[in-house]
Amino acid sequence: MANIKSARKRARQNEKRRQHNASLRTEFRTAIKKVKKAIESGDKAAAQGLLREAASTVDSVADKNVIHKNKAARGKSRLAAALKAMA
Repeated sequence: MANIKSARKRARQNEKRRQHNASLRTEFRTAIKKVKKAIESGDKAAAQGLLREAASTVDSVADKNVIHKNKAARGKSRLAAALKAMA
């Protein structure tokens, strides 16, 4: 544990930020899994709705720098391509 007061504060801040980012990352992964599951089950209407929600979540997480913006774009693109391939 840090001895200097500012270092102790920084450690507290980092832990709080780490927990917040972890929850956002979990939300991001869950949104993608829901879309993939809908695509695998063959339910196109549900998959389209979930893709819209997932895209919003992915953009939100990328805006907060939890994931890189290119990773967000790549993920959305792959989900959209998988949805299009259903037809």
